[in-house]
Amino acid sequence: MFKTLANAWKLPDLRKKMIYTVVMLLIFRLGCVLPVPYVDSEAIASWFDSSTSGTMLSFFNILSGSSFSQATLFALSVTPYITASIVMQLLAIAIPALERLSKEGEEGKKKITQITRYVTVALALLTSYGYYMTLRNNGLLADRSFFAGLVIVACHCAGAALIMWMGEKINEKGIGNGISMILFANIISSMPSMIFSIGAGISGGITMAALYIGIVVLLVVMVGFIVFMTNSERRIPVQYAKKVVGRKMYGGQSTFLPIKLDMAGVMPVIFANSILMLPSTIAMFFPAPAEGSFWYGFLQLFSVSSIWYALILLVLIVAFNYFYLSISFNPVEVANNLQKNGGFIPGVRPGRPTSDFIKRSMKKVTLIGAFFLALVAILPMAVNSFGISLGAFSFGGTSMLILCGVILETTRQLESQITMRHYKGFLD
Repeated sequence: MFKTLANAWKLPDLRKKMIYTVVMLLIFRLGCVLPVPYVDSEAIASWFDSSTSGTMLSFFNILSGSSFSQATLFALSVTPYITASIVMQLLAIAIPALERLSKEGEEGKKKITQITRYVTVALALLTSYGYYMTLRNNGLLADRSFFAGLVIVACHCAGAALIMWMGEKINEKGIGNGISMILFANIISSMPSMIFSIGAGISGGITMAALYIGIVVLLVVMVGFIVFMTNSERRIPVQYAKKVVGRKMYGGQSTFLPIKLDMAGVMPVIFANSILMLPSTIAMFFPAPAEGSFWYGFLQLFSVSSIWYALILLVLIVAFNYFYLSISFNPVEVANNLQKNGGFIPGVRPGRPTSDFIKRSMKKVTLIGAFFLALVAILPMAVNSFGISLGAFSFGGTSMLILCGVILETTRQLESQITMRHYKGFLD
C-alpha cells in the first residue's frame, strides 16, 4: 500500500488528485468542530458519555467522527446520504420506472443521482428534526424557542447537504469514493476515543500499558484477518476452445473465473446497521418511554447489549449479502458471455448448466462471506455481553470492516490508474 502511494505521488496528475482529496477532508474535519447556535456542546457531550454508551447513538457518533455528540455543523455526517442510496437501490428493483432509468446508461445514472440528492435532503431534514427533539427533550439546548429550533434544524440539514456535495467533488476531482473517504476520516478520528473508552470500562487486575498493548495486538490480528478474507476468492477454471482463422490457431488458453468471498464488500453490514437504526431514529421524535412499558422493552431489543440485536444483525447481514449479489452479479449473463467467446468450464456443459454451476458456487461462497462479515461485526458485541464494557468499541468490528474496505478499494483504484498511465501504446 505504501509503495502504491509513493508511486502515485510521483505522477503529477495523481499527486494533484491526492492533494485535493486531503484538502477536502481537512475542510470537512473543520466543519465537524464548528458549533451550531443555541446548543450547549459541553452538556451534550457529557450526556452522550453518560447515557448513550453502547447504543445506536454511539454508532452514529462513530460514523460522524464524534461531531454527533457535540451537535456541530456536520453532526449528521454521511448517514442521510448512505440511507438515501440504500432506499434508491431498493426502489430501483421495486419500481419499474426507476429500473428502466438504471438501465439507460449514463443519462439514467445522472437522473437517479439527482433523485438520490433530493431523498438525501428529505432524510436530512427528518433526521435533523429528530435530533433537535432529542436535545430538546433532554434539556440540552441553551434556547428552546421556535426560531432557535429552526436555526438548529436548518444548520444540520445544510451540513448534510454540504457533505454530499463534498463527496461528489472528491469523486470528480479526487481519489477514491468521496463518501467512503469521508466515512474513513470520521472513523479514524474516532479511534483514539474508542480505545480510551475501553480503559474506563475495564478495571482491576490489569495495567493500562498491558491493556493497550493487547488492544493494538487485537487490532493488528483483526486487520490481517479482514484483509485475508476480503482478498480470498473461489477460482472456477475456464477453458477456451481452439479455433483456426486462416493459417493461424487462436484460443486454447486456460484461465479462471474469480468469485470473491466478500464480493459485496461492507455494504451488507452498513445496510443491516441502517435498518437496525430505524427504531432508535424514530424514538428520537418522542420523550423517552417509562421503564417497564411496552415501548421501553421494544427499544431494548435494539440495544447492542441484547442477544436479539446480535441475532437480528446476523440475519440481516446474510440476507443483504445475498440481496446485494443478486442485483450486482448475473450468472446467466456470465455463462452467455463465456459461450459467445468459446469458453467453457471443464466438466460442465455450456448454457444453462454453466449458469446453474456458477449460481451454486456463488451461494456457497456468499454464505461463507456473510458469516465472515457477521463474525467481525458481532464479536465485540459478544464480548460486551460478558460484562466487559467496551463502550463505543462495541461497533469496532463494523468500523474495522469499513476502514479495511475503503483502504483496499482506494489502493486498487490507485494501482489501476498508475498502470493505465504507464501503459505503452502500439506507437511507442
